[in-house]
Amino acid sequence: MIELHKRSITYLPGVGPKKAEILLKEAKISSFEDLLYYFPYKYIDRSRFYTVSEIKENMPYIQLKGRILSFETLGEGRARRLVARFTDGTGALDLVWFKGIAYVKDKYSIGKEYIVFGKPAEFGHTYNIAHPDIDPVEQAGQVAGGLTPYYNTTEKMKKSFLNSRAIQNLQFTLLKLLDWQVPETLPSDVLERIKMVSMTEAMRNIHFPESAEQLKKAQLRLKFDELFFIQLNILQTAAYRKLKLKGLAFPLVGDKFNTFYKEYLPFELTDAQKRVIKEIRRDMGSGRQMNRLLQGDVGSGKTLVGLLSMLLAIDNDYQACMMAPTEILANQHYVTVMNFLGDMDIKVALLTGSTKKRDRAKLLPAIASGEINIVIGTHALIEETVVFSSLGLAIIDEQHRFGVEQRARLWKKNEVVPHVLVMTATPIPRTLAMTLYGDLDVSVIDQLPPGRKPVLTLHRYDNRKKELFEFLRKEIQTGRQVYVVYPLIEGSEKVDYKNLEEGYEVFTEIFSEYKVCMVHGRMKAADKEAEMQKFVSGEAQILMATTVIEVGVNVPNASVMVIESAERFGLSQLHQLRGRVGRGADQSYCVLVSSYKLSNETRKRLEIMVQTNNGFEIAEADLRLRGHGDLEGTRQSGIGIDLKIANLGSDGQILQYARDIANAVLNDDPELKQDAHSLLKERLRILFSRRINWGMIS
Repeated sequence: MIELHKRSITYLPGVGPKKAEILLKEAKISSFEDLLYYFPYKYIDRSRFYTVSEIKENMPYIQLKGRILSFETLGEGRARRLVARFTDGTGALDLVWFKGIAYVKDKYSIGKEYIVFGKPAEFGHTYNIAHPDIDPVEQAGQVAGGLTPYYNTTEKMKKSFLNSRAIQNLQFTLLKLLDWQVPETLPSDVLERIKMVSMTEAMRNIHFPESAEQLKKAQLRLKFDELFFIQLNILQTAAYRKLKLKGLAFPLVGDKFNTFYKEYLPFELTDAQKRVIKEIRRDMGSGRQMNRLLQGDVGSGKTLVGLLSMLLAIDNDYQACMMAPTEILANQHYVTVMNFLGDMDIKVALLTGSTKKRDRAKLLPAIASGEINIVIGTHALIEETVVFSSLGLAIIDEQHRFGVEQRARLWKKNEVVPHVLVMTATPIPRTLAMTLYGDLDVSVIDQLPPGRKPVLTLHRYDNRKKELFEFLRKEIQTGRQVYVVYPLIEGSEKVDYKNLEEGYEVFTEIFSEYKVCMVHGRMKAADKEAEMQKFVSGEAQILMATTVIEVGVNVPNASVMVIESAERFGLSQLHQLRGRVGRGADQSYCVLVSSYKLSNETRKRLEIMVQTNNGFEIAEADLRLRGHGDLEGTRQSGIGIDLKIANLGSDGQILQYARDIANAVLNDDPELKQDAHSLLKERLRILFSRRINWGMIS
C-alpha cells in the first residue's frame, strides 16, 4: 500500500505545482497523509431543501433547487459584481459574486436546473446569497442529503480555487485513489481492547459522514489515535530516561539543610510544602535523575521549596542554579534567597544580561571553581562562557517562557545530567499537564502560607470611575499602595481601549498629592528598575504598568490591583496579575474594569475571576473557553502541541483513556520490540521523527 506520509500531494490529480505550493504554505499540506488529516472544522446538514418563499431574516445556511433566469454585471472597479437572478417557482432571489466573475459566467448556464447552497442576506427588498455553492441537479446524490463538511481556508487558498468545496473534492479524489482503504495505525491487540471503528471507516466518515452517529464514531477514533500516540511517545521517553539515564545520588541531608531548617526558616512550612520537599528528597536520593514539575499558585512558597532543594545539592558537594525568564524575576529570586539565608556561609551569585563586564570577570572563574554554591540568573546562565564546577540541580522558573533549545543548553553544563525542578505559578489544567509535561513527576503546593487572606475580586464598569478613585484614595490614606495595569502602551485609533500613557496623565492629575510611577516593556532596563524601586521602597504610592509586572514583583504593602480593559486579558493572565497583591496579612482587592459592552464569553471569564481564587479552577475554565492553542506556553512546550482534532478542554476523558491504554502497552512491551507492536513503533517514528526528542531533557 502507498506510504501516505511519503507520497507528495503533487501526485494527486487536480493538484499542480502552484496549488501544491499554496497548500503547503497556507495549510501545511505536503503529502497524502497531511491532506487526509486536514479535518473539517464543522458540518452542515444538507438533507433538507427550502423554497425561496420560506426565507426569513437571520436564517442559517439553506439549500434551494431552481434555475438561473439571467446574469447581469454591475458596478466598476472594486465594486464590480455579477448578479444572477434565481427562481424555484415560489419566488426569486439574487446570487452575487464579487470575484471569479468570468469563471462563473462560463461555468453556469441560464435555464439549467441547479442546487444552490449558502447563507441568505436581506438587501433592499430582496434576498441574496453571496458566493453560493452551485451544483447541477444531477449531482444531488453527492452534494445533498446529509452532513456536508466545511474546511478552514485562507484568502490565498480561495484565490487559487482552493475553497472548502475544492478541499472536499480533493479528499474525495484521494480516497477514491486509495480505493477507500486507509492503512491501519493501531495493532490488533489495541483495536480489540478499545473496540473503536477502523482507520478506514474513521477517515471515510470524518470527510463524508453517512450519518451523525457514524461521524461521532469517526471523531472518537481519530481523537483517541492522536492522543494515544502523544501519550505513548511521552511515556516511553520517560520510561527510557528512568531505565537508561544515570542520575546524581544525593544521599545526605546535611549541615546546610538542617541548619537552615532549624535556625533560619522564617515561618512554619505548610503541610503542602513539607510533602513536596519529601518528594524532592526521595527523587534526589534515588540515584536517578529527578524531573519534577512544581506547580503552585502565586505566593504559595515555591521559592522557599526551591532553596531547600538547592541546599540538599550543596550538602552533597554540588552547585545549584535557578533560571528565570526576566531580569525582574531573577533579581526578585536573588533578593528573596539572600534574605532567607541571612549570614549563612553560602555563596550566592546573580548573573543576568545587565551584569557588568568587570563583575562577570570575577563571577565566571568563581562559578567554574565551585567557590559559588548557587547561581541565580536569566538566559545569561546558558552562555558558553558560564562553566560550572559541578552542577547538581537546575531549577527553571516559568519554564514555558524559555525555548526548548535554551533549556537543553543548561543540562549540558554537567557530564551527568543534573536534577531538574521546573517551577510554575501558571496553574496547568490536568489534561494540559498530561500532554505538555506527561513525562515529569508532578508536585503541587495547594496551600497558601497561614495568615494570608484571599484577594477580594470586584468587577466594575468604566463609567463608574469616580467611586473607584474614592476607594483607591481610602486605601492609600491607610498607608497602602496600588497597582494599575493597562493592556496597551500607546493609543490606537483602531482599538478603543484605554492606554497606559493616557491613564498616567489621569492618575497624576487626580492623585496629585501622591507619587505615581510608570513601567512598561519599552523602557530601558535601568529606567524600568529605577521606577520599580520607587514603588518597592514605598516612595511611590501608585504603579502604572503594562503586563511587565505579571511576574516577579513582590510588594507586600500593595493592597489593590486595578486591571483596566480587563476584557482584553485571558483568565490565566488576570489570575497572574491578581497574584501581585494579597501578599501581606491585610485584606487585598483586585478590581476588573471593563466596558459595558461585553461578549457572553468575556462576561463568563470575568464572572469566573470574581467567583474563585483557585488557580487550577481558573486554568481549567480558560482551557474550556479558549482551547489549548491560545494558552500561553503551549507552543514552546517541547512537544509543540498541534492537535488536529482532539480538544484538551473537552476531551479529558479520551486523553485519560488513551494514556491508560498506552501505559498498558508499555507495561507489556516497554521498548515495543514485539512483532505485534512493530506498527506502533513505525507510527511513532513517522509522527515524531521530525522533532528533536526534547523529552530526554524535560
